[in-house]
Amino acid sequence: MERQSTNPQAGLQPHHQVGNGIATCGSPVCPARLSYPIVHLSASAQDWRRYTEVEDEPLLKDNPRRFVIFPIQYPDIWKMYKQAQASFWTVEEVDLSKDLPHWDRLKTDEKHFISHVLAFFAASDGIVNENLVQRFSQEVQIPEARFFYGFQILIENVHSEMYSMLINTYIRDLKEREYLFNAIHTMPCVKKKADWALQWISDNRSTFGERLVAFAAVEGIFFSGSFAAIYWLKKRGLMPGLTYSNELISRDEGLHCNFACLLYSYLVKKPSEDRVKDIIAKAVSIEQEFLTEALPVKLIGMNCFLMKQYIEFVADRLLVDLGLSKLFHAENPFDFMESISLEGKTNFFEKRVAEYQRLGVMSNTMDCEFTLDADF
Repeated sequence: MERQSTNPQAGLQPHHQVGNGIATCGSPVCPARLSYPIVHLSASAQDWRRYTEVEDEPLLKDNPRRFVIFPIQYPDIWKMYKQAQASFWTVEEVDLSKDLPHWDRLKTDEKHFISHVLAFFAASDGIVNENLVQRFSQEVQIPEARFFYGFQILIENVHSEMYSMLINTYIRDLKEREYLFNAIHTMPCVKKKADWALQWISDNRSTFGERLVAFAAVEGIFFSGSFAAIYWLKKRGLMPGLTYSNELISRDEGLHCNFACLLYSYLVKKPSEDRVKDIIAKAVSIEQEFLTEALPVKLIGMNCFLMKQYIEFVADRLLVDLGLSKLFHAENPFDFMESISLEGKTNFFEKRVAEYQRLGVMSNTMDCEFTLDADF
């Protein structure tokens, strides 16, 4: 029989269980820092629920053809994979030579803000990959989605390398650099965001749909405010290397979030709207606290109230993309986000249009035929 927690916040956190027993917070298997409600199901009940979920979901059901990609069964998922492939970039394309003079002219508060945001980002992509490797790419059985996840893992590695390169470039003091690279352990504000994401990876009770929403929130909400803050620096004409890499990474993360929403649309048994909104609301609360209290954007001259509103706007947009109604009904207070983002995408693809047209990366795969009459 299932034993439910009476804690009114229980619906906002993932569930945690170790083995066949209950993990008590403060015990070796559940440190005190993971202080969230514990709900227990017997092992047999958990196994049965996981089995029925897999059997009911085409995305998760065992697929004997998962090792072969053709013929394409999910063209929209395949198209998104090709979009990701066409957007590939490397850290060597980002010129950081002009950033150091800008960095040296920044105020102390501005340096503090940027370095701490980079510290969160440097670890966050590793957390996203941990989930992709340990959970999603093993659970999802359709090859088109597995192709996307494989490429996402690759580009998340590029992101992680980029953020590490930025920290290495800006931070000359070795002790401070080490402090930033270990932000999950050294900075409580970063640790709180990381812990929330990590708990969903180890959670064995929540459905795939709930975890899909949670990681859409990680990439769509946890990153959004920091992306906006770095765009704000571009508006001021600062740090061209940092702001260009931010454009590339924010575009990638937007695609990853859209992909999560696309997979969600294929789920037969979706979480309830209340459950989804609980997950989203918790992510919003954590991100708002991060950028208005723990690491306030006022350090770089931004308005904390407007940042809170922007995070709510992003959350509403995610809910709509998931096919649900808005929760906050917030307007976008940062018009510059739309114009800078569009400009960045245009510049990026202008640089690559000739190359990708030549290579045919975005061409229709189904039009490709073998011929002996081709011109070489």
